[in-house]
Formats: sequence, structure tokens, C-alpha cells
Amino acid sequence: MRNRVLFIVSGVGLLLALVSAFLFSQQPKTPPPLFPPAANPYPHGIYSNGVIESDQAQGNNINIYPEVTGPITQVLVSEGQSVRKGDPLVTIDDSVQREVAEQQKAQADAAAATLAELRAEPRRENLAVAAAQVRNAQATLKSAQDQLAKQQHSYDMDSRSVSQDALDNARNAEAIAATNLEVIEKQFALTRAGAWSYDIQSEERTHSALDKAYLSSAALLAKYTLRAPSDGVVLAVNSGVGSFVSTQGAYNTYTEGFGPLIVMGLPQNHLQVRAYVDEILVHELPDPSRIHAEMFIRGTTRHLPLTFVRVQPYITPKIELSDQREERVDLRVLPLVFRFEKPGDINLYPGQLVDVYVGAK
Repeated sequence: MRNRVLFIVSGVGLLLALVSAFLFSQQPKTPPPLFPPAANPYPHGIYSNGVIESDQAQGNNINIYPEVTGPITQVLVSEGQSVRKGDPLVTIDDSVQREVAEQQKAQADAAAATLAELRAEPRRENLAVAAAQVRNAQATLKSAQDQLAKQQHSYDMDSRSVSQDALDNARNAEAIAATNLEVIEKQFALTRAGAWSYDIQSEERTHSALDKAYLSSAALLAKYTLRAPSDGVVLAVNSGVGSFVSTQGAYNTYTEGFGPLIVMGLPQNHLQVRAYVDEILVHELPDPSRIHAEMFIRGTTRHLPLTFVRVQPYITPKIELSDQREERVDLRVLPLVFRFEKPGDINLYPGQLVDVYVGAK
């Protein structure tokens, strides 16, 4: 009985082992791809990774950095919004710079008032006072002359009627009155001549220096409002109200580095693709006049024809890696730029990776 039980248990174990071996030896069926892989549409086409960019003559996007530092007080646009050249985008706290500009404006205005005063000289009131002083000096001189004439006439008639001392005093009084009249007449001429030309030139330079300082300060004040440098679309706003920004841009918590505060692109009726051709395939590129290309959108079966724009004639390290297993981090590539019309039935955005095949017409 015991041998029979052992035999049955051994048989069951063997059967389980055979079933397990069979099951584990089965290869899982490969699921079909979600979408067909990009197919080379050219007999000798060159494959490359591409990045969609804003369509513009130079560069790939418009990166806007502040020229001043401070906390953001307002964000006036949202991502995806179309803007016109000169539209305000972001404001930075300008309270200190505004006070400096207002102080320098007050100094420039004060210098302008002083300059206007110098140019307006002589004042009518000052001329009237100076003329009255001349008439008073003339009257004083006439009185001294008359007194001297009387003293002299009396002395001539009878030398004992007037003392020599009194006669001398009368002569001295006439001389003093004449000198005083001469001084006052010259002072009147000086008043009538107005401000000295050198004083005006000095004040002109002072006003010019203060005015330029104010204009410089006002220009710096204007930089606390970031404005759109051209018509376009806001692609990214990389900071918010209260965040401190500098000329290095905005700090990104995730990358732990600085980047542009705002990224803009041109109006997106058209986009461009920057395709990176592996350096070992560069010699296979056709002549630029015959280059043709197609772009395959990942995750779909769509592909779009591309219009060749230019070659960026400088081989650089590839920075837009596509995570393909055979891709090296030290891969060097030649960028080619293509243009295409944005389709209305599929969403495409700058920064999106695509597959590009380059061939010849």
C-alpha cells in the first residue's frame, strides 16, 4: 500500500514537471506594433532625428532674458498667446529705479530752469533798478558839482569867506560822486548785457549732463517691463509672480539651472524642423539644390513633405538625444533646417521629436 502511494505521488510530480517545462518553454506572442515604423521613402535615404522649431530665419526660438534683476510683479501673457511687437509680457519690481529716475528728472528740470533764467536776462525789473541807480548817481554828482561851484565862486570873490578845508571837501565830494556814477553806469551796462556767454555754456553742459543721466535712468526703468521683440507666440513662461529673476534668467527647480524667462516663436502658420544628420552620413548627403525630405510624426502614420531651407555648416555634438539604444552621447551631427506648413488636423509643437528621411529629388 505504501509503495503504491509513493508511486502515485511520483507520477503526479513528474506530470507537473512536464507541464511546467512545456509552459515555460512557450515564447509569448509578439504584440503587433501600435503604428507602423517610419519607412524610408527614398532608395538611398538618410535617416535623422529632427526637432520641430518655430519658423524663423535665425536660431530656433526667441529666448527673452531680463536685463535687470528683481522680483516679478506681473505676468501679463499666457503660454500659447499671440502677441504683437512691443506688447508687455512681464513686469519686474521697479520701485527703486523709479525713484532714482524721478530724482534725476527733478535735477534736470532745475538745471533747465536756471538755464532759461540766464537766457532771459536782463530782467526788466533789474534794468529799471539799475537805471534808477544811474539817475540817482547823476543827481548826486550834480549836487556835488553845484556845491563845489558855489564854494569856488565864494572863494574866488573872497578867499576868507570859505576855508581851504571846506573847498577841499567839496572837491573831494565831487570826485567821489563822479567815481560812483562811473561805477553805477558800468554796473548798468553789465546788467543790460545779460548773462555771460560762458555762464550760459556752463549751465547748458550741466543741463545736458543731468538730462542724459535722466534719459539713461528712464531707459533702464523701461527695461523693468519685458516686451515682445516681434510679433509671435508665447511658447513658455518659466517663472511666476514673486519669483526673483536676474540677467541669467529664471531658475528652474527641476533642472537646477537658469534659463530664459520667456520663450517666444514666430506666428506658427509654418514651422521648421532641424534634422541632425550623423557625421558618418554627411558625405552621403545630396547637393543642397537636390535635397528633399519627409518627416514622420511619431505615434501616428502621418508623414509630411519638407521644404529644404539651409544647412547649418558646422558639425556639433548632438544635444537632442532620442534615447535609442545605439545612440552615443558623443555623437556629432550636421544640422539641416527644413520648413513645412502646419497641418490643421494634427497637433504639432516646437520641441517635438520627429523622424526625418533625407533623400534626393
